[in-house]
Amino acid sequence: MRKRVVSVWFPRLSSDRVLRARAMETANANRPFAVIHHEKNTDRIYCLNQAAEVQGLYRGMGFSDARAYCPDLRSEPANTLADARFLHLLARWGKRYCPWVGLDGTDGLILNTTGSTHLFGGEAQMLDDMRHRFARAGLNGRIAAADTRGAAWALTHYASYPGADITSLPVAALRLDGKADTALQRLGLRRISDLLALPRATITRRFGPNVMLRLDQAMGAQDEMVTPIGETPHYAVRMTLPEPIGLSADVMAGTKRLLEQLCEKLKDQAMGARRLQLTLRRVDQGAHQVELRLAAPMRDAFRILPLFERGIAAVDAGFGIDQLRLEATQVERLSNAQITSATPVRLDGLEDLITRLGNRIGLENIQRYLPADSHIPERSFQIAPAAYSHATGSWSHLRPRPLRLFKPEPIAAIGSQPPAQFRWRRMSLTTGRATGPERIAPEWWLPDDNWRSGVRDYWKVDTTQGRRLWLFYTPQNPNWFVQGEFP
Repeated sequence: MRKRVVSVWFPRLSSDRVLRARAMETANANRPFAVIHHEKNTDRIYCLNQAAEVQGLYRGMGFSDARAYCPDLRSEPANTLADARFLHLLARWGKRYCPWVGLDGTDGLILNTTGSTHLFGGEAQMLDDMRHRFARAGLNGRIAAADTRGAAWALTHYASYPGADITSLPVAALRLDGKADTALQRLGLRRISDLLALPRATITRRFGPNVMLRLDQAMGAQDEMVTPIGETPHYAVRMTLPEPIGLSADVMAGTKRLLEQLCEKLKDQAMGARRLQLTLRRVDQGAHQVELRLAAPMRDAFRILPLFERGIAAVDAGFGIDQLRLEATQVERLSNAQITSATPVRLDGLEDLITRLGNRIGLENIQRYLPADSHIPERSFQIAPAAYSHATGSWSHLRPRPLRLFKPEPIAAIGSQPPAQFRWRRMSLTTGRATGPERIAPEWWLPDDNWRSGVRDYWKVDTTQGRRLWLFYTPQNPNWFVQGEFP
């Protein structure tokens, strides 16, 4: 069977994606538009539509110059990640024509259509169907078919009409790098036919083996495979019931079976679920969704099942539920646990508690304190959601720190030693024992108005009334303050 390869090139992929997302009106569809990105300390055109090209704009042009040429130019910052996701969606769409669809750079697709063209009435009809669908979707796509991948790529990027002879195309159509292309043109080798007229040994000795490899791939002397993109794992399972159910116990039993299947899928891919969504379809075509956000990636059905009880109990089954669907909408990498003879310390109970509370008040609202690399009391800790952080690190302070820390509150006192008696928060306190001082200097590399007074001398003061306070004295501007309280 004759091998056939189809190359699809989207020269305006980024701008087409943005204009499609904007759902532009027909009246404004022909206005100049460009996607810009920051390069070498200036904004340059990354991609543009045909209306902008008619105005004389081009890729790589400075954005300020483009606005001078075209004052009504509309623009949007480039988003290469969104472009890559859009290209992957187009690759999935391309599987309607053949199962072997791969990515060709950042703006193209490559399809191995060998043996599948007859399903569309022939190759010409299949290519016409592609062009028609691209035009209807608002995409500018150039399509060409050839016996080799290199020839198909050359036709889409450099041919002025379908079915052109690739030997008449410039040497850049062989997918050479810029250095090799420039060197060949300087020697007068401007077209592929000029390369074919030279001895192979001369070309290899002068330009290296890559030029001849690309030439052989385009002419069919060297085979080149089309590597299809891998299927993204889909973590979802479904169960359709012969008879409707309505009791919570029955729904829990069905959820258990789905969880066991889903956890097996997650284990095969070394993943753990962070967010689960259970969809319960009723016989009247209504549906209820129970979402479960987990405090840690999990794939243990025994632990996850009880966390669904509260959400399932609140579902109105109506005339009955005839279908259950469970999907892991958010997953994370979770390595297999090492099995040893020693019993490791497990925090499953804490994670399950955070999950139960987090699904009521929000996982982001359950927070923990983590140590920070700073000797300044106010900056020696940070607050992070407990579900998305680990209790790691050590509180490496030479001296104890108060459990409660608040903004410095001034007190009336004289001298550099802790006062024997003072008033704080309408209380008269007497110093029983004072420990210190601990001098803390400000971080000069960080601007902080609270530390502009200079160094601080901290004292731990135990009062006879039972209060254990953390006081500091500022030598540069003599004043006393209370900043914390020990338990």
